[in-house]
Amino acid sequence: MPAPNPAGRQEARTASLQGPNWTLVLGVLLALRITNALSIKTFFQPDEYFQSLEPAWRIAFGRDSGAWVTWEWREGLRTAIHPWVFAMVYKVTDAMSTLEGASRSTRAHDLLIAPKIAQAIFAAVMDLFTWKLGQRIYGSASPTSLAALALTVFSPWQWYTSTRTFANSFETTLTIVALYAWPWEWFLGAPANSGAPINVLDDGPSLELKDFLEGNQDDASSQASDSTKGNSTTGDATPTPSADFPRSRLYVALAAAALACILRPTNIIIWITIAVITMAKHSNTTRSIMLVQSAVVVGTVVLVSSLLVDQSFYGTWTIPPLRFLYLNIMQDLAVFYGRNRVDYYFTEGLPLLLTTALPFAGIGLWTALRSGLDRPQFAGYVERQTLRTLALVVVTTVLAFSMIAHKEMRFIYPLLPILHVLAAKPLASFFRPFPMPKSYARLGLLLLGLTVNIYIAAYVSTVHQRGVIDVMHFLRHKAETENGGVRNITVGFLMPCHSTPWRSHFVHPEIDAWALTCEPPINVAREDRAEYLDEADIFYMHPGGWIDRYMADRKNILSQSSVASEEEGRRAWPEYLVFFEQLEPVMNAVLEGTKYTECWRGFNTHWHDDNRRRGDVIVQCLRE
Repeated sequence: MPAPNPAGRQEARTASLQGPNWTLVLGVLLALRITNALSIKTFFQPDEYFQSLEPAWRIAFGRDSGAWVTWEWREGLRTAIHPWVFAMVYKVTDAMSTLEGASRSTRAHDLLIAPKIAQAIFAAVMDLFTWKLGQRIYGSASPTSLAALALTVFSPWQWYTSTRTFANSFETTLTIVALYAWPWEWFLGAPANSGAPINVLDDGPSLELKDFLEGNQDDASSQASDSTKGNSTTGDATPTPSADFPRSRLYVALAAAALACILRPTNIIIWITIAVITMAKHSNTTRSIMLVQSAVVVGTVVLVSSLLVDQSFYGTWTIPPLRFLYLNIMQDLAVFYGRNRVDYYFTEGLPLLLTTALPFAGIGLWTALRSGLDRPQFAGYVERQTLRTLALVVVTTVLAFSMIAHKEMRFIYPLLPILHVLAAKPLASFFRPFPMPKSYARLGLLLLGLTVNIYIAAYVSTVHQRGVIDVMHFLRHKAETENGGVRNITVGFLMPCHSTPWRSHFVHPEIDAWALTCEPPINVAREDRAEYLDEADIFYMHPGGWIDRYMADRKNILSQSSVASEEEGRRAWPEYLVFFEQLEPVMNAVLEGTKYTECWRGFNTHWHDDNRRRGDVIVQCLRE
């Protein structure tokens, strides 16, 4: 019989207490999100391209590269930090394609997928830190922290959105990293022997990635002792925090939060809420001074860095967050893109963000907010107070956004990881033991929820609004020749503005394209804005009249011998005309007897809330 191995048993017990290795989890998440990014075939909203990839393309390849830089960039509303990330991705990808001697079509393919892979990395980091925050609150080996990971991995919204190049997606990643690194136990009054579940241990003056993610765990015996102090209903481990907290970790939290606020100024609502609660609960002068000093130092570094980046992009000194607030709040330009009901986020936004997790998030939110007798000496105090702070962040942020007329689901996207953490405890409790509940009825309910989530994610990612992406591939391939070259083609889009991606999908500069625009009434008096119409509005009021007024004379395309020439003040008839099926009767009447004929039709969507975008995407081509 082999001799007992106490060291081996101790290591196994330590691993059990610590839960899955974070490097393994990150590797799986990276593989998942890269697959996620490359499998998305659909269009969501224009900002995925026009607020990130188009300015990034211009940074990487120059002002004459054909990128469509929208009015926000001309007005200095956006920071160039986010586009610069993808500009570097473009530059590296282009350099690698050149070194490999790749063909033009291969280079185009590489430039198309490179930003997707980069964003997949950010999405995997978001998932990882959602799980890590769950571990900090509920314990490393807790089934509740595993539930938080499962919620983010199987979230249809995460599958649909996290790998898209939205500024909101990057903002959400930065927010959850900052929340994980935040020194919660500093400000909640928990003594060192309270058994508080927040697992923040002193990792000394330096901060390595392994220490940052694992908290530089104490020895197994200490953890084993602490694991007995916890929530009696969940059995979560509750490691004891040390009295000290490394300032380097605080710097990480402040830097991520500051960058998120520079990227999207509205993110400051989250941090104002946390700051107010922090100051209301905190009584340690030394730590207050350290927090203020650290915030000033980190905030100054981030602000100066952003000013330098934006100066390099705009060619002049500008502060985009101030311009953003001025034009969208003071000038109220955001309402040009739509108004929504006050209850939008409660009746549409949160249900669509959470889908099947909605009831668990609601229970978790209510439980966290519920008042009751609580003292720092009670076991689990820091866990409850941290969850209460996160719940208040959700409430104040949603209420603040509800007061703004223009609303979109992705505006509250940074709250989703918080909501997943709040939902994790009710979910793990209901499906106990998670993830394989003993009750067959509850196991069936869990499988049903997973099935619904997977179906929703698959439909919106591969079916809904795919035609506007497929047509870009069709046009790009039409410009590519059999011998590996690229020919010049012209394309006109008679669609609502920004209905498709642009240079990020065209890639080739030989593709000369135009589309209807929708510039907002920047210099129009408020009293005159009700009468303001952009180019797309004017076109859809009377498509045939617009064509007669702004396109070259149709006699140029009536016979095989005529040429689609350009007239003064009018657009030439392009080689390819692209429009939605809703416009087909008008276009058939306008183009009857001309050299145009349908050459491509692609399914776009079964439904759409904008009737101008309903039906297939159609391409009419000029016959040779």
